[in-house]
Amino acid sequence: MPGFLLNYFFTILRQTRYLEGLDQVGAVSAKIGTYYLTFYLVLASLFGIMLWIFYHTLDPRVPRWQLTESLIGQDPGLGFRPMPNDSDTKSTLIWYQGKSRQSYELWTKSLEEYLEVYRKPGLTPGRGQNIYNCDYDRPPGKGQVCDVDVKNWFPCTAENSFNYHQSSPCVFIKLNKIYGWQPDYYNETEDFPDNMPEELKNHIVHLKYNNPELVKTVWVSCEGESPIDRENMGEVNYIPRQGFPGYFYPYMNTEGYLSPLMAVHFKRPKTGVIINIECRAWAKNLIHDRKERIGIVHFELLID
Repeated sequence: MPGFLLNYFFTILRQTRYLEGLDQVGAVSAKIGTYYLTFYLVLASLFGIMLWIFYHTLDPRVPRWQLTESLIGQDPGLGFRPMPNDSDTKSTLIWYQGKSRQSYELWTKSLEEYLEVYRKPGLTPGRGQNIYNCDYDRPPGKGQVCDVDVKNWFPCTAENSFNYHQSSPCVFIKLNKIYGWQPDYYNETEDFPDNMPEELKNHIVHLKYNNPELVKTVWVSCEGESPIDRENMGEVNYIPRQGFPGYFYPYMNTEGYLSPLMAVHFKRPKTGVIINIECRAWAKNLIHDRKERIGIVHFELLID
């Protein structure tokens, strides 16, 4: 009996020490958990504070990296409208049947949608309250944006179906926005590049003779890519002028700003053939790169 009691006593003693050990382990684990929880909470708080400070150093309207320091660079590209409604994003073919309303309405409706914000200034941020009727001698003031009145660009108007029903369509050209980019104009004849079309050179010289202010323009020329294309393209009109006025630049992300546009009216393009067309923008600090689509845009026109 005494041996049994002695064994029982030692068993109770071992269990007591084991439970005490568990209590100690639990206490240590709780302390470690509390330490890491506090550590990560403090770390998260510091990160949140630094992020808040960082965002408050940024101006939502002014990019931190601009021009050559930015990913998009300092050379704007050209774009055209209407764009083909095609799953192939590289498609640049404007193709329709001149006598088929259903066919050409695909393009005219696309243009109407794109130009809606130009036709209805109240759709822009600020509801058009800061729109100003700019001119070469009336540049916009601080906080103002220049009006682009596409409603009077006959025959390139929505009411006239942009002249698509006459197999004499209008294609709109735009210069992509790059914050802070300021064009360096061609205003001296000796500065003209060799590959600038002669018609454009003569046009600039004529304007400079009549009003030197008008040469402060980013010029645009559209030509057929080959001699056959040039013959098939025929004569074009540039509406309202052959380029983008300098008073639209530099682009400073002002509320309600609309990119300048121009319409190219193809007066009598040959039907039944694909016409390859290339438009270029001209400024001293604007390069041309077909591969990167800088300062240049290509599209095809096919009217059946």
